[in-house]
Amino acid sequence: MAFGQLIARRMLLLLLVLFGVTVITFSVSHLVPGDPARMLVGQRASQEMVEQMRRQLGLDRPVWEQYLRYMRDLVRGNLGISIRTQRPVSEDLVIFFPATLELALTAMFLAVVVGIPLGIVSATRKDSLADHVSRLVSVAGVSTPLFWLGLVVLLVFYGRLGWLPGSGRLDPFIPAPPRVTGFLLLDSLLAGRPDAFWNALRHLILPALCLSYVHLAVVTRQVRASMLEVLSQDYIRTALANGIPGRSVIYRHALKNALIPTVTVVGLAIGDLLGGAILTETIFAWPGMGSYVVDSINFLDFPAIMGFTVFIAVGYVLINLVVDLAYMWLDPRIRAVG
Repeated sequence: MAFGQLIARRMLLLLLVLFGVTVITFSVSHLVPGDPARMLVGQRASQEMVEQMRRQLGLDRPVWEQYLRYMRDLVRGNLGISIRTQRPVSEDLVIFFPATLELALTAMFLAVVVGIPLGIVSATRKDSLADHVSRLVSVAGVSTPLFWLGLVVLLVFYGRLGWLPGSGRLDPFIPAPPRVTGFLLLDSLLAGRPDAFWNALRHLILPALCLSYVHLAVVTRQVRASMLEVLSQDYIRTALANGIPGRSVIYRHALKNALIPTVTVVGLAIGDLLGGAILTETIFAWPGMGSYVVDSINFLDFPAIMGFTVFIAVGYVLINLVVDLAYMWLDPRIRAVG
């Protein structure tokens, strides 16, 4: 299948996914008990003020009309106005998304850089001590609840040892660099602020390690299973029998084929990190989209909740598109299909 056909199919899928997501989230948000207008004007406000706010927000309209208005604005790229911040939701996402993306990319980098070599060692030294240790690390990573791990890490490395900071992206006495990209590490380098860079890096270590541990375990298990399957193939045994060095066979032939299913795991993990970092951001008071959506849920901020959901849905579809393109690059047989 050609790249153009694949992209066209994914764009069609994106429209279907967006329609389904908007229907579900809009329905759920209106089934939740509570009145956003009352929360916005305050519990002591008069009923007249509440009704005026409801008219201003369009909440007095029939549900179907509210949905059609929302879809009309969505097609125009307008995600609505946040009830809580009184800013466009798209502007809020631009403000909070870089912090989440910086955390997610760092966590994914750690998971891949550590998980792939660990899976290779485990597969090439099957049933050895290294293999047993690798499997123990993987099982512990999959089984450990993230909230428990985050609290333990905070207690040990911040509370008891005091080695690393426990919350936020910068210490209060460190002035933030001028915002260019929203990534504190990159903005600190662009501004020539090594003090802010190292302080931001120290704040990033604990949440990134906690968030990466579960996905590191998954990547390790996937690479190990794929490598074991590939190493049992006839062409690998033939290459070794012909005297090709084992390291060359593993890294030039076996690893490339073993990485094909791993690409799927990594791609889905990135989407999961973007949408599932809520717990980590809450534990470490990380000012990203997770904290933003939690505050929005507490405030019954329907436009912000729906905007966040649509944003994550689009991200998942685009990540799956990148995964499919990586498939086609890694395996020429897939490009030949169709």
